[in-house]
Amino acid sequence: MTTSSAGASGENGVPTLRIAQQPEADELLARSPLAALVGMLLDQQVPMEWAFSGPHALARRMGSDDLDAREIAGCSPEAFTALFTGRPALHRYPGSMAKRVQQLCQYLVAEYDGEAGAVWADAATGAELLARLKALPGFGTQKAQIFLALLGKQFGVRPPGWREAAGAYGEQGAHRSVADITGPESLAEVRAFKQRAKAEARAVKTATKATQTAPPAPEDPAAPAAPAAPARKAAPAAGKTARASHSASPRTAR
Repeated sequence: MTTSSAGASGENGVPTLRIAQQPEADELLARSPLAALVGMLLDQQVPMEWAFSGPHALARRMGSDDLDAREIAGCSPEAFTALFTGRPALHRYPGSMAKRVQQLCQYLVAEYDGEAGAVWADAATGAELLARLKALPGFGTQKAQIFLALLGKQFGVRPPGWREAAGAYGEQGAHRSVADITGPESLAEVRAFKQRAKAEARAVKTATKATQTAPPAPEDPAAPAAPAAPARKAAPAAGKTARASHSASPRTAR
């Protein structure tokens, strides 16, 4: 993968990665822009190492040492899905992820002539690069920011404003995402951060649900009681009124 102002790098300026925790898989991620994009796409609902070792496993199943966007885009959906679902499966949801990877490659062929690295090669600013990444099929804002941070921190792709565009994932010294993994220790730190974030999100969700379903608060017994309404005097019955009037009137002389 071509870099600008490369960070930690090995031979020929290719960065040394330890994301997949497998030398061959990490070597492919380091030299293949498409492999890096596919690994990022697969990074959901599975361990990070599994996701980023997927491109290497896929390339081997396709009989190659790299991934080719045009070849993937031109595969029949059934044949390509079979590459994902074969044992061991390449993802927890192999069918849906095979579809997303093929859609990504079809987009790259249509928009970038099949060259994944062209997505970031001439981006003038971090904001422009973020917009390009968000336009990729399967890349929402969070995934785009994480990949932008990965490009900046480990591949040396650093257009002006890249840290700001990457948000919290671009912070120096953070351990929030795959962008910060440089070995087993940092992997453990990133995993711990993700677990804390999930626990906090569950706690907020539970608290919100409890608030919405809580019964109304009981009345405070110490609060002064509202004054009782004055009792209404009952009207006398019609018969009694007539008798009272009769007894009260003077007797007429005979």
